[in-house]
Amino acid sequence: MSSSADLYNIPSSPCQSPRPGQKKGRRTRERGKVFWYQKKGAKGIVGLICLVGLFFVFNGFMVFRLQAGDEISGKKDVPFRNSSSISVSIKGESKTIGKGKRLRKGTYDRMLALAAHALAENKREPKDLWQELFVPASAWRPCADRRNWNPSEGNNGYILVTANGGINQQRVAVCNAVVIARLLNSTLVIPRFMYSSVWRDVSQFSDIYQEEHFINYLTPDIPIVKELPKELQSLDLEAIGSVVTDADIGKESKPSFYLKNILPVLLKNRVVHFVGFGNRLAFDPIPFQLQTLRCRCNFHALQFAPKIQETGSLLIQRLRKNAARPGPLDHYLIGPYAENNLQEKVGHAVKASRYLALHLRFEIDMVAHSLCEYGGGEEERKELEAYREIHFPALTLLKKTTKLPSPAMLREEGLCPLTPEEAVLMLAALGFGRKTRIFIAGANIYGGRSRLTALTNLYPNLVTKEKLLSATELKPFMNFSSQLAALDYIACTASDAFAMTDSGSQLSSLVSGFRIYYGGGKMPTIRPNKRRLADIFRKNNTIEWKIFEQRVRKAVRQTKHVLQRPKARSVYRYPRCKECMCLTE
Repeated sequence: MSSSADLYNIPSSPCQSPRPGQKKGRRTRERGKVFWYQKKGAKGIVGLICLVGLFFVFNGFMVFRLQAGDEISGKKDVPFRNSSSISVSIKGESKTIGKGKRLRKGTYDRMLALAAHALAENKREPKDLWQELFVPASAWRPCADRRNWNPSEGNNGYILVTANGGINQQRVAVCNAVVIARLLNSTLVIPRFMYSSVWRDVSQFSDIYQEEHFINYLTPDIPIVKELPKELQSLDLEAIGSVVTDADIGKESKPSFYLKNILPVLLKNRVVHFVGFGNRLAFDPIPFQLQTLRCRCNFHALQFAPKIQETGSLLIQRLRKNAARPGPLDHYLIGPYAENNLQEKVGHAVKASRYLALHLRFEIDMVAHSLCEYGGGEEERKELEAYREIHFPALTLLKKTTKLPSPAMLREEGLCPLTPEEAVLMLAALGFGRKTRIFIAGANIYGGRSRLTALTNLYPNLVTKEKLLSATELKPFMNFSSQLAALDYIACTASDAFAMTDSGSQLSSLVSGFRIYYGGGKMPTIRPNKRRLADIFRKNNTIEWKIFEQRVRKAVRQTKHVLQRPKARSVYRYPRCKECMCLTE
């Protein structure tokens, strides 16, 4: 078997004996050649060692910077409440998920490096980042408080509702229940909230909203009571056929369905209990006044409980720092605490610090439900599948019985929520400066704090409610995910600019709709076109930063047109319609 020296025709030793018949001079020349080669090779080896050394020094510096970025600016380091932990290096070195789970090399390392370079140039921010450029946006004003009917007597019976999901799904269910009560000429019992294995929150209506305001504000529309009359409390509702589940009602059913199928039960038994009631009322077709009532409930009747408003006011105050006056939406979000928010003015008024709110919808429930993949390989697939089997059994069954689109196809179609890495690339491409103050909502990121490495490295002035509020201030809300989500809702809605990463998220929809309804066309919202962005991100290995910037800005601007609510779309997200808002000349 030939040695490596034989393969490359290199003598194994400079003192090798000459072959028979070989001349001495030739041997001397050969020895000279070998000596020259060895010197040349030694220099090359030394140079290579130097290059490798420089690489490791540079890499170590970058890792140090990234680890420093993990320390989100604020008071103390508060861990994100997530059992998984992902360690991500922007250089694409070895990465792990959880305990030793391998993660492929970073997809966006090159683009993140380009983004860091672009932010270091400290260019002037585009004007449309902090303001609406479309004049028609200010032509719409709130009108859902108008009433053109007489109060309902509610004498057909009582409507009980137990809403499922998180705070945002529950809010939609409450508004739908109010409309159903009016449609069926019935009395609404204060809705109850179902305990969810995902949200794990025992909060009820009065823990989140002002119960008395809700009842009094909607009294001109429907009668509302806190509990059933005593003669009906002892009824076995399931036995008499008065329990109606989501399985009994099609998604977004028309009012005619309720008149045909629910009203007879109500008239017969005097009570109907909707269990798991969610998105079960269509947006179109629906009578004008009922649609207005739905808007009135969402934008006027549902006000947060005083303890949430008070803590929300502290959150806004610390986000804005030196606020000289309340923000345009403060009064509607935190009520009387808006005026208490003002700092004592010393000398002349100081302009409030503006901030961007980013709803990073990347919690494990969203990640698992999306059926997308996020770089964790087989270990990630097993982890998310196990989560789906526990929390989304219907989805697990569907996967086993139906051929669903592949994760790659879902991503191409824009059906996957943006990852934290994609979100930071979008913000950098839009032109937000490195010093931008960013509030992150939905901080229970899948993968833990380290998944935010790219964000914190490029935007170190990043905060969460856990950073801005003390442990004492947060204590009344701990273990109540819906109440914590209400604080995120307040901070996002009051922000100078709001960016979402998943347009299908209920919180993002409700926040953006509230900003439209009360914002007077001055509250910009960034709604990414995920399908267009997916196409841009796929070119991350070749695209130049300037082209990337241009394409991302175009993709986002295309979603900012001021349009009336499209048919059958949510009035909570698109309140610009004649039932909810008035268009002035």
